[in-house]
Amino acid sequence: MAVDAVDAAQIRSALVRLRRTTGLPVAFGGLVESGRRQVRISELSGTATTALSALAVTAGSGLGGRAVALSRPCAVTDYSVARQISHEYDLPVAAEGLRSVLAVPVVVRRRVRGVLYGALRTAQPLGDRTLSAAVAAARDAEQALVLRDEADDLLAAAAPGTPAPGAAGGAGWEQVREAHAALRALAPRITDPALRDELLRACGLLVAGSGPVPGPRLAPREVDVLACVAAGATNGAAAERLGVGPETVKSYLRSAMRKLGARTRTEAVASARRTGWLP
Repeated sequence: MAVDAVDAAQIRSALVRLRRTTGLPVAFGGLVESGRRQVRISELSGTATTALSALAVTAGSGLGGRAVALSRPCAVTDYSVARQISHEYDLPVAAEGLRSVLAVPVVVRRRVRGVLYGALRTAQPLGDRTLSAAVAAARDAEQALVLRDEADDLLAAAAPGTPAPGAAGGAGWEQVREAHAALRALAPRITDPALRDELLRACGLLVAGSGPVPGPRLAPREVDVLACVAAGATNGAAAERLGVGPETVKSYLRSAMRKLGARTRTEAVASARRTGWLP
C-alpha cells in the first residue's frame, strides 16, 4: 500500500530528532496503514541492513505492535528474551543486531498514526531520560500531522460548492473566508517548508481571481491579520489565532490600513478584497 509522502517525511524528521536527542545509534519507524491495524516500517536511520525495511507490524504483536495496541511507549532491555512481548519479528530484529529497543506511538486525535523505534546493539536499560526524549520526538511528529489534518479539513470544507466571487454576500462565501483565515493562521505554525508552501498555495486558490492586482504590497502577516478581521475576529481573537500579542495585531492592522489608504478596519478589508489579497 502506498505511503503518504508528506506524512512519511514527518516520521523521517522525527527519527532524526530521536537519534540526536537520545544518542541511540539506530532508529526506524513507519505509519499505520489505512484501514488496517498494522504499521509498515518505511523509514530507517542508522541501520546496517534492510532486514526491517517494509516490515508489517500487526497491532499487539512484537514491541511496536504492543505500543500500538496500548497507545503508549514500550521498551525492552533485551528484545530476543523479553517476556512482555510476542516474538513474531525476532528474525529481522536479530538480523539488524538489535538488543535494547523502545517503541513510541504517534497518536493523532486519539488514533495511532505511526510508531517510532530507537535501539541499541547492546542489552542495557534505556533509562527515563532516553524514553522522554523519544516521546518528545513523537510529539513533534504528532503536532505536524495534526496541522496537516487541520489544513486538509479546512480545504475539504471550503471546496464543495465554492461560490463565485459575485456571491460575496452569501453564507457560502463567508465559509470560504473563514477557511482562508484559518489556513493563513495555520501556515506559520508548520515547520516543514514544503508543506507550508503547499498550504499557502491552497490559500491562493480560495482568493477570487488570479491573485493580487497591481497596487499596495502587503506583508504576509498583514494579510494574515486582515484575513482574521474579514472573518469577524476581534484583535484579541486574531492575536490568539495567530499566536502573537494584541499589540502586534494592531501594528500589522495599522500598517495594512495605511498601505491600503483605509480609515477603518472595514475599509481595509474591502480594499484588500478589491485588490485581490482576500477572498
